[in-house]
Amino acid sequence: MAYEDRARLAALWDAEVELFRAMRPESERAWRDALEHMPDGVPMLWMAKWPGPWPVFVERAAGAHFRCVDGLDHVDLCLGDTGAMVGHAPAASVAAISAQLARGATHMLPTRDAALAAGLLAERFGLPSWQFTLSATDANRHVLRYARQATGRHKVLVIDRCYHGTVDEAYAELDASGRVVSRRGNIGAPVPLDETTVVVPFNDVPALDAALASREVAAVLIEPAMTNIGIVLPDAGWHDAVRAACDRTGTLLVIDETHTLCAGPGGMTARDGLRPDVVVVGKTIGGGIPAGAWGMRPELVERVRASLDWDGEGLEDIDVGGVGGTLAGNAVSMAGIRATLSEVLTPEVYPGMIARAQEWTAGVQAAIDEFHAPWQVTRLGARAEYSFRATPPRDGAEAAAADDFALQQYLHLHALNRGILMTPFHNMALMSPATSSQDVEQHTVAFREAVASLYA
Repeated sequence: MAYEDRARLAALWDAEVELFRAMRPESERAWRDALEHMPDGVPMLWMAKWPGPWPVFVERAAGAHFRCVDGLDHVDLCLGDTGAMVGHAPAASVAAISAQLARGATHMLPTRDAALAAGLLAERFGLPSWQFTLSATDANRHVLRYARQATGRHKVLVIDRCYHGTVDEAYAELDASGRVVSRRGNIGAPVPLDETTVVVPFNDVPALDAALASREVAAVLIEPAMTNIGIVLPDAGWHDAVRAACDRTGTLLVIDETHTLCAGPGGMTARDGLRPDVVVVGKTIGGGIPAGAWGMRPELVERVRASLDWDGEGLEDIDVGGVGGTLAGNAVSMAGIRATLSEVLTPEVYPGMIARAQEWTAGVQAAIDEFHAPWQVTRLGARAEYSFRATPPRDGAEAAAADDFALQQYLHLHALNRGILMTPFHNMALMSPATSSQDVEQHTVAFREAVASLYA
């Protein structure tokens, strides 16, 4: 519990709920209509996690703003939790996607856009060979299968409190005694997680070395900086140590850049000169439509191909091998990726996005300092996040221990009532190419008001 005055927090929450109710009657009507055929009135149950008595229903979105069915304008700092990092409805992406839809959406055959998209990703990340999926979750699943196929090993190593979509092997964490266990709330886990997964803390080199020493691990799957538990940055030298440990033990290194693409055009891989065997990206690259991809070193491509019998049953069974899907690499996704990378999320837009994140961070820090809140704020490129602890966390366990769900919900609802959307899972703000200094200032003013209500 990060905030001690629970009575004060409860009273503030009740006041914001009443304000929410008064402001959003049309969303309430839409929600009550939706309850008839959707549990909790939402298309995915996690959407019920938004603060407030019912979700806000969106009417339209453009750039860094959206309008709800009650006609209220919002600054969107969630941006689909990176799915809309390029902004909503970017013109170039919309034009390319619309044009391809008119020519046919999916054919189970390649289009020229696929090769162009692969070339753009190869240029950014330095890995020459790419495959495409509908999400980063799909890409991570497929990569882990390829890693097992190529190495003959069965286990996967992930970081405690990591996030890699809904990959089964990544829903593992360490308990208080250091055992690998299923993450709290993991729905219908297929097998005990210690059968498939090894878990080590972020930034813990000795634990990583010890875990790989048995040579049972096919792949190390990491985010270059932790994100979904709050931003946790790598220690100096940690990435070099991970690469060295993988080289010593013949383990494949997979870096998931889905959220850390905020760091630059080639994510932290390009910015920091990292050397993975595989890079995974998703969400952002499609301009808002389902898209994911993974890139590989040539040596891994050859190892996988050599492990399959391409003259016999290997080729015959390639469509039922557990990798791919009928809509993977579809023409519309390829058009969206090609247009988004070449015309929207270009290297030229990153300085502005990062500058807005710096302004947002400075505004949050100013309120923390003014009211002596025991919180901290961390920035990674165009993304920033505050947490309820005095110093930046070094691993996922420290970040998780700082959580205060009731406090977080109050701050998010307070922001929402003032026309600002934060992500429902943590205190993250993301800047798009369309986000303005005025948008950031709107958050700065509202955040100071919220912190003052708690500590003044």
